[in-house]
Amino acid sequence: MSKTEMKIGWIGVGRMGYQMVERLLKANHDVSIWNRTKAKAEPLAQHGGKIVDTLAELSGVDMLFAIVSEGKDLEEVYFGKNGIVTNAKGKLPKVFVDCSSISVEDSERIRARLKDHGVAFICAPVSGNGLVIKAGKLSAVVSGPEAEAKEAMPVIEVFAPRGVSYVGEGELARICKIAHNVMLGVVIENLIEITLLANKMGVPRHAFLAFMNNGVMGSMFTAYKTPALVNLDWAATFTPELLRKDLDLGLELGREWDVPMPVTAATREVIQQHIGKALSQPNSKEILAQDFAKMAETMAELSGMKLASENKNVGTGL
Repeated sequence: MSKTEMKIGWIGVGRMGYQMVERLLKANHDVSIWNRTKAKAEPLAQHGGKIVDTLAELSGVDMLFAIVSEGKDLEEVYFGKNGIVTNAKGKLPKVFVDCSSISVEDSERIRARLKDHGVAFICAPVSGNGLVIKAGKLSAVVSGPEAEAKEAMPVIEVFAPRGVSYVGEGELARICKIAHNVMLGVVIENLIEITLLANKMGVPRHAFLAFMNNGVMGSMFTAYKTPALVNLDWAATFTPELLRKDLDLGLELGREWDVPMPVTAATREVIQQHIGKALSQPNSKEILAQDFAKMAETMAELSGMKLASENKNVGTGL
């Protein structure tokens, strides 16, 4: 089936989902879109997106994608009172592809329930954020039944052109994404620590991070977090509570499989400290809606520092 013949359904157009769908539409895919807040999806109509009112209206597509916050959200849009499986009109799509970051247990349970309806479930979590999507550098990891995974991969490559890795059956992609986000938390915490150390001793943050990004320890991640750490721009790419969730998922797997994860455990406590400090403030919801890199301010306070923007024009490296 060619891309012009395949009908794609999409659930969820948050910070990531909106731009992922936008890339599919710009590549001339036929995409029907549902979002809990319909108004957030409506601008996609100008690119050819078909905005639907109910999840049941997606039951006629060939392949259904979703990207939501948690496992319970995915179960709700699939099996809830207004869910697509519960209210399907006619045949369900034969392949459901989920790009969310959820637990292995949630994924296993959802897979079993979909199997009862003759639906193949493909895990396809992604690596990146809105800036990465715009730059065309998003990547994805895929697991599930091989034939259906390979059918889905050309579509996934449209919004994840940097690379799509098939890692095997079942929930293996979930494990990869949890491990990925554990590293995300550990790296941002250590990057903040060393940046504050250098800064307190007299090195401007923009200069220190330029050195890091140009060296062997630099990465796409350290580069695109540089403007935030230099200019204190905390526009959310990923919130501290979502990062805490993923660290907890990693620590649970470590306990289950007898893999010690002391660095992850320490990082989790630092993030909890930041969340706890935010919860003590009257504008806690606003603080916790900001980027997880904002914990640099919490760490600076513990270091006897008060951060101010350096107002430097630094690139993202994307």
